[in-house]
Amino acid sequence: MATIEATLKSAQEQLKQAGLVDSPQIDAELLLCYTLQVNRSYFFTWPEKELSAGQEQIFQTLLQKRLQGHPIAHIIEQREFWGLDLKVSKDTLIPRPDTETLIEAVLDLNCFNRLDSNCAILDLGTGSGAIALALKSELTDCQITAVDQSLAALEIAKQNAIKNQLNVTFLESDWFSAVKNQHYHCIVSNPPYIEDNDPHLKQGDVRFEPISALTSGKDGLDDIRLIIHQAWSHLHAQGWLLIEHGYNQADNINKLFEKQGYKNIRLCKDLGGNPRITLGQKPQ
Repeated sequence: MATIEATLKSAQEQLKQAGLVDSPQIDAELLLCYTLQVNRSYFFTWPEKELSAGQEQIFQTLLQKRLQGHPIAHIIEQREFWGLDLKVSKDTLIPRPDTETLIEAVLDLNCFNRLDSNCAILDLGTGSGAIALALKSELTDCQITAVDQSLAALEIAKQNAIKNQLNVTFLESDWFSAVKNQHYHCIVSNPPYIEDNDPHLKQGDVRFEPISALTSGKDGLDDIRLIIHQAWSHLHAQGWLLIEHGYNQADNINKLFEKQGYKNIRLCKDLGGNPRITLGQKPQ
């Protein structure tokens, strides 16, 4: 039987040689954590502990999936976002650190008063529920609604809400179709924004993510155009729309905001210093 130390060392070497991951040590440890149902500190305490035959078989199966390029989040079915432990699946996008920029941008707005339980927020295309749940964890008195057209994704989002004990309303909706007569103080979205023929769709983790949550027309802006236009009639006066987008789309999206009539348009950069979030306000 192989020890924890030997198992990790072998897995790290295989991942490193495959050249598929940026952090072979972390990936190996996460896979073994999932196999043994322990946290990473366990490995430092019990490096000489041997894996059972069953544990070794499970670990090797998971490792082979990673070596084939499957995202680590899909293999272990979880991802951390904004301090929340979220379940993910092949039916949802994997929440990424850059999207936390969207949460920060919302929190920076001065329209939220924790004592105002009437403040309403809408999350379009919620997927795993990451954005809606992160906002609810911070803005506990706000009424947050999250929509997605995928029933499978909504089921994951509901499980995440229960797991993190956060009260968010989830609805099946093709963008605004299920909230036709509703108005919000803030609408947020991380919509599909990749060009249909982008070569990166055949590389890395995105190969295993739902294509409908990634691509949006020839220039990647089809869904964003729709959201910017339709959000106007769902925002209260002085309400805000915030959209995550590609690093090279900021200028075009700014023009779309201006054309629709939004004011106080701003751009927020992500962790890598790339343009990532555009927000604008509906005038009084």
